[in-house]
Amino acid sequence: MNWMLRKAGLNVETFVSAEDFLENYDPEVPGCVLLDLRMPGMSGVQLQKRMIENDWNAPVIIVSGHADVPTAVTVMRAGAVTLLEKPFEREVLLGHIHDAFKKDTKTRRYRSTSAELEARVAKLTARERQVMALIIDGKTTKQIGYYLGASPKTIEIHRSRVMKKMSVESVAQLAMLAARYGLCDMGEE
Repeated sequence: MNWMLRKAGLNVETFVSAEDFLENYDPEVPGCVLLDLRMPGMSGVQLQKRMIENDWNAPVIIVSGHADVPTAVTVMRAGAVTLLEKPFEREVLLGHIHDAFKKDTKTRRYRSTSAELEARVAKLTARERQVMALIIDGKTTKQIGYYLGASPKTIEIHRSRVMKKMSVESVAQLAMLAARYGLCDMGEE
């Protein structure tokens, strides 16, 4: 299989066992992990579980000649991209690998953006976080001022600082970030 994947133009790194994988895997390297259910030592299901425990989010494709329904359910619930029963077509495997690469790219982009937004939220004061939550909730400056017991002018200052620190130009952009990345949850203390 290693040869077939290399022939298809993929960079492949192989490991002699699950334990070898755990010792040498670099989660910063983009890609996917191709596991067999039956491996020497630790099984593919056990390795997938360890990856989850280590917070390694690489997409997992599992292959097996001995899969049963409970095992398939377990690996899919744990987030496997797919479980392929041997024998399988080369093109089917390559299709799933390409899907896994797309998933990995999306996940890495999302995590990077989330981390960047968390850093922006961390720069907000507690009052600015309150103001941001109320802006996202659709409250006007006057309503926020009344709710927080502050003058509209003070709220405008906080509002301006929120927009600047969050690097957005409109309430619509702020609301979009909040919806996509759960900003209010990040900002709550």
